[in-house]
Amino acid sequence: MPTASNTEPDRRRVTLVAGGPALIEGPVEVVTEDGTVVTSDRFLVALCMCRRSKTFPFCDTSHRKRARRDAED
Repeated sequence: MPTASNTEPDRRRVTLVAGGPALIEGPVEVVTEDGTVVTSDRFLVALCMCRRSKTFPFCDTSHRKRARRDAED
């Protein structure tokens, strides 16, 4: 079991959003499945969990259902 120490790295908070992204307090360094390393210096980073994002691994809200607007007559 790990013990707390002064040499332990800073912890990052991860918040899982139901039906949405994983929110991580930044800055972050993400290693993708193919080994590519991407970074973000933002204070809060949204990581895509649904893989629909055009900016994967970062979320672009593609997971949201879009309401279809009807044409006005």
